[in-house]
Amino acid sequence: MLKSFNKTLLGAALIGASFAPHAFAETTLNALFMAQAAYSEADVRAMTDAFAKANPDIKVNLEFVPYEGLHDKTVLAQGSGGGYDVVLFDVIWPAEYATNKVLVDVSSRVTDEMKKGVLPGAWTTVQYDGKYFGMPWILDTKYLFYNKEILEKAGIKTPPKTWDELTEQGKTIKDKGLLATPIAWSWSQAEAAICDYTTLVSAYGGDFLKDGKPAFQTGGGLDALKYMVSSYSSGLTNPNSKEFLEEDVRKVFENGDAAFALNWTYMYNMANDPKDSKVAGKVGVVPAPGVAGKSEASAVNGSMGLGITSASKHPDEAWKYITFMTSQATQNAYAKLSLPIWASSYEDPAVTKGQEELISAAKIGLAAMYPRPTTPKYQELSTALQQAIQESLLGQSSPEDALKSAADNSGL
Repeated sequence: MLKSFNKTLLGAALIGASFAPHAFAETTLNALFMAQAAYSEADVRAMTDAFAKANPDIKVNLEFVPYEGLHDKTVLAQGSGGGYDVVLFDVIWPAEYATNKVLVDVSSRVTDEMKKGVLPGAWTTVQYDGKYFGMPWILDTKYLFYNKEILEKAGIKTPPKTWDELTEQGKTIKDKGLLATPIAWSWSQAEAAICDYTTLVSAYGGDFLKDGKPAFQTGGGLDALKYMVSSYSSGLTNPNSKEFLEEDVRKVFENGDAAFALNWTYMYNMANDPKDSKVAGKVGVVPAPGVAGKSEASAVNGSMGLGITSASKHPDEAWKYITFMTSQATQNAYAKLSLPIWASSYEDPAVTKGQEELISAAKIGLAAMYPRPTTPKYQELSTALQQAIQESLLGQSSPEDALKSAADNSGL
């Protein structure tokens, strides 16, 4: 009896062994993410660990690069024929990525349920030419953050509703000796400066392109750059803003060295964390201001999506990972650094609790999101505009001449 039982056990073990490689065949995905703003690296790792527990047959290797390296890393990996299965991409890249076949068209994978559940504005992040090239993941715009304590000391009752009011309030704070340079921006020669500039272009009712040709060198586009130069030369803006990225702005604000700062959603909860921030509990947030007679508020579409590269040999598994990362359950659980793409999430107390002020600003800001120009030549255009902004801030060129040069060098 015991012998036959042992034989049965041995037989079962052998059968198990012969099936083991198939049962535990592991697919490895390589995914490229951003090492700044929005979800933290720790959050992305925690989400991915949860995915791995639910899908033990899929392993995900994560790589994080600064935002500035995300585009080139994605494109270069494609050229080498290897690289990534899943990539994070900015709202400005689908036109280029679709044209150059960097991302797979996933229109057939996007369900009606997804289409109905996700906020309409979020879909613009991943669409080009009527097709879907991924799932929106980071729904983001820039808000005006302010230090409640400093405004109170200056006798300012309400935060600014227009950009001119921001200048006036900054002057009051400076004149009262509360802060020498009350305003901080991300004006380094990088995409960060284009996001701040776009916010102002939206406030002034400007256009980047008309009939595919540059139009930012006149009207609202010119007014926006003139405002930046005036804020900088007035001494109200921190002079280091011309080298700041968003993380620099966050640190300056958290240190109590700025009364006003333009930044993404993620700064709200980080600046309110007493472990890292000297201004915790004093952080106010409102939509970015408007311009009297032209706009009530202003906002840039800074959203990002997750897509499958055309080089991926595992598109089904990659889509499974993307749908997990962008699912309502995952997003609601990590809503403190990036707000969900799902409309009904904003009625969930787990999402809104403790960040009611941010949600209130988001309802206006997300509805006012203004796009950076949709063109396959976006990188050339952005580089030309970044240079124009720097030259104008440094007084090397007038805003008129700088933008005219940018239009000439935009490749459009």
